[in-house]
Amino acid sequence: MNTTILITGGAGFIGSNFVNWWASQHPDSRIVVLDALTYAGNLANLAGVWQSPRFRFYPGRIEDPTVVEGIFRCERITHVVNFAAESHNDRSLLDPTGLIAANVAGVSVLLRSAAAHGVERFVHVSTDEVYGHIRDGLFSETDPLQPRTFYSAGKAGGEMQVRAHFITSGLPVMVTRGSNTFGPYQFPEKIMPFFITRALDHRPLPLYGDGSQVRDWLYVEDHCEGIATVLERGVPGEAYNLGGGNELTNASLTKRILRLLDRSDDLIRNIPDPRGASHDARYALDCRKAAGLGWRPRQDFDAALATTVRWYVEHQDWWRPIVASEPFQAYVRRFYGPALGSEL
Repeated sequence: MNTTILITGGAGFIGSNFVNWWASQHPDSRIVVLDALTYAGNLANLAGVWQSPRFRFYPGRIEDPTVVEGIFRCERITHVVNFAAESHNDRSLLDPTGLIAANVAGVSVLLRSAAAHGVERFVHVSTDEVYGHIRDGLFSETDPLQPRTFYSAGKAGGEMQVRAHFITSGLPVMVTRGSNTFGPYQFPEKIMPFFITRALDHRPLPLYGDGSQVRDWLYVEDHCEGIATVLERGVPGEAYNLGGGNELTNASLTKRILRLLDRSDDLIRNIPDPRGASHDARYALDCRKAAGLGWRPRQDFDAALATTVRWYVEHQDWWRPIVASEPFQAYVRRFYGPALGSEL
C-alpha cells in the first residue's frame, strides 16, 4: 500500500504498537505521527521507527487547528488513524470536562482537515465502553450508545462527530470499538501493567470491590490488525466491534498475573470502588461484522498474557522511571492511598 498515513496519538500504547506494526507490514508507506506527549505518551515507544526516512513526528494536540492543518498541508496525508484521546476512567473522575477537548472537539478538528484535504480513508478508534454495560449476551454495532462514565461519554461524543462529518462531507470514515487491550508499552496505571509492576516488587494489588467486573481482553497485535483491516476494507460510515473473546473477571485476571510471577494471592487487597455505580459490570462484543472483512484475533490469551508479563519483567528500564515519577506517585496516592494506607 503506497500511502502517507497520519497516526494521531501514535506515541501512546495502542498507537505506538500500531505504528510499529504498520511499518513492518507496509515498508513503502510514509508514517506521520502527531502526539501531545501527555503523561501516557512516550517517544521511547517509537525507537524502532525513529531513524527511518519514511517516518516523521510532530508534537501537538489534535484540538489545535493550526497544528493539524499544517500537517495536512505539508505531508499530503492519504490515510488517518485517530488514537488520540484522554483514555482513563479514573483520571476522568478528577476532571470530567478536561477530556472533552481531545475526545470531542479534537476529533472534529481532525475530521474537518481530513475532509478538506481529500483523505482517502479514515479510522476513528473508539471503545466498547460507549455501549455501557451488558449483563448477558453481546453488543452489536447497531445497539445504542449508552455511556455510563465521563470517559466513555467523551468517546461517544467523538463518534457523533464522526457520524456528522460522514453525512455532511462524505468523508470516508469508519469507527472501531475495541475491547480491553493489553500488551507491551501500556502505561502502568492500567490494571494489567499496574498489577504486574507492583507484584514484581511484592507490593499489594488494590482490586476494586470484589473484582467481579467482567472484561473481554484483546492482545494489542490483534487489535492493530483489526484496525488495519477496517482501514483497508471497511465500509465508510460503518462501525466495527473488535473483541478478543476472552472474558475474565478482574479477580481472575489478577490471580493469573500472580501465578505467572510466582506471587501469592495474599497480595490482593479488595478496596472500595471509587467509580461506584458507574463501574460497568461487563463488556462483551459481537465481532461477526469485522470477521466479514476477514479479521479474527489470532493470539491465544494465556500465551499473550505470558508474553506481556515477560515484557514487563524484561523492560524494567522502560517502566520503573514512570512509576517512580512524582506525577505517577501522586496518582497512586490519590486513588489507592486512602484504602492501602501504609501498604501503599
